[in-house]
Amino acid sequence: MNPHSFPCQLVSWDEAYRLSRKLACDIKSSGFHPDLIIAIGRGGYVPARIVSDFLLHSLLTSIKVEHWDNAARKRPEAAVRFPLAVDIKGQKILIVDDVTDTGDTLRVTVDYVRSLHAGEIRTSVMQHKIVSQIVPDFYAEVITEWRWIIYPWAAHEDLVGFAERVLSDQPATIKQICEKLKERYSLVVDEKELPEILADLIAMKKAERCEDRYKNET
Repeated sequence: MNPHSFPCQLVSWDEAYRLSRKLACDIKSSGFHPDLIIAIGRGGYVPARIVSDFLLHSLLTSIKVEHWDNAARKRPEAAVRFPLAVDIKGQKILIVDDVTDTGDTLRVTVDYVRSLHAGEIRTSVMQHKIVSQIVPDFYAEVITEWRWIIYPWAAHEDLVGFAERVLSDQPATIKQICEKLKERYSLVVDEKELPEILADLIAMKKAERCEDRYKNET
């Protein structure tokens, strides 16, 4: 992946709901009945809640695994940040996340859950990229051509990160930032959305405004 230019896709709330519902239907039709559903935070929180709804399953908890920061910035390795607070020994576990990319997050989670002596473990995601080193047991959609996927529950955070990326080139107006986001990342962003995004960058001291232009503060 070229860190300076790669395709992105913004997923709508309706599409995310559709994918989560399809995922739940596939799990239900498989005959697998988990004792506990575990969402991988943060991306898996919303799909796991929807899946648990359609499975009519009330036992849902989460684990925090960190691998990606905003705007497709990758950490050196995936690691468990906030572990489980429940005993899962011998239980049938369904792990839910939003997407498989490298597969490292899912691998680390499965290894961790297995270390707690869980019983049968099944994995599930809304979207599975074929570049992933791990193929989940359940997925609603296959992604054959790699792209960075931005889900609605992470859209603002990711757009803040991508705006920071384009400002690393040179100072730019709001219109120019929009043009660069489209050119470099295939992101179509309404100019009306950018002031809030840029205000957050300024508040984090990662950008500053000079008349009608914005630039990196560093």
